[in-house]
Amino acid sequence: MKSVTVAKSAGFCFGVKRAVDLVYEAAEKHPGRVCTMGPIIHNEQVVADLEEKGVHVINDDLVRVDTGEKITEDSVIIIRSHGIPKTLMDRVKATGCEIIDSTCPFVRKIHDIVRKKSAEGYHIIIIGNPNHPEVEGIRGWAEGPCTVIKSREEAESLDLPKDTPLCIVSQTTFNFHNFKELVEIIEKLGYHVVVTNTICNATRERQTEALELAGRSDAMIVIGGKHSSNTQKLYDICRSQCDNTYYIQTLDDLVTVNFQSDSCVGITAGASTPNKIIQEVFAHVRGTEL
Repeated sequence: MKSVTVAKSAGFCFGVKRAVDLVYEAAEKHPGRVCTMGPIIHNEQVVADLEEKGVHVINDDLVRVDTGEKITEDSVIIIRSHGIPKTLMDRVKATGCEIIDSTCPFVRKIHDIVRKKSAEGYHIIIIGNPNHPEVEGIRGWAEGPCTVIKSREEAESLDLPKDTPLCIVSQTTFNFHNFKELVEIIEKLGYHVVVTNTICNATRERQTEALELAGRSDAMIVIGGKHSSNTQKLYDICRSQCDNTYYIQTLDDLVTVNFQSDSCVGITAGASTPNKIIQEVFAHVRGTEL
């Protein structure tokens, strides 16, 4: 008989659930007036559902991405869970619009660390993807020099004066083992380093559980948005343990796949994946027979 296991940590994390709940509440309270700074989370289905409820996505120029229209003074602007740079936050405040800040508390903590340490003269090192909105936001709170490192090669080639004090933080969804490896490389270069492990506990738990589940599964399904950094890392972790690993966004991506009736299938999902999609995939896989 087929065994199908869903990881306990799969789906919305605290910060994402908080952000999504805030948007839905605002949409009901302020119909037609709510806009989010970028997609509220990396999930196309959630963003599309919010659009149907009158929630618009705006860009850094404070215009709607779908029509190019400027926001109005009675707009309600929601800061997404990834957070935004300080300069952009100042511009948003200058609009006079009502602001709802749904920045994840764990991300906001990194902003505070970066702002404080850079003011003390530290060169900020962010371990993460330089193109990820969370990292772009974190970088925007540094008052001095800041370097983003995502690979072993970049860490090894770090070339700053040896008396430069470094403060190292991490993107909340970065792989924990990779973070430790990069920190060790930088420390061995001889810098004075202050390290703050800012990887979210939920991320570490999700990655650890995915590693264990993939190691005992014949097939793994990883669910999440195609632009989701934390989902991509989950896929990489699962793929390292289970060759038969699928990265999907919705059930539609899986309908042509059949699993052996006696196979052991594991399911995990990124932090921006609604529970409804996870349950749909679970029900489909459990009912799939050759």
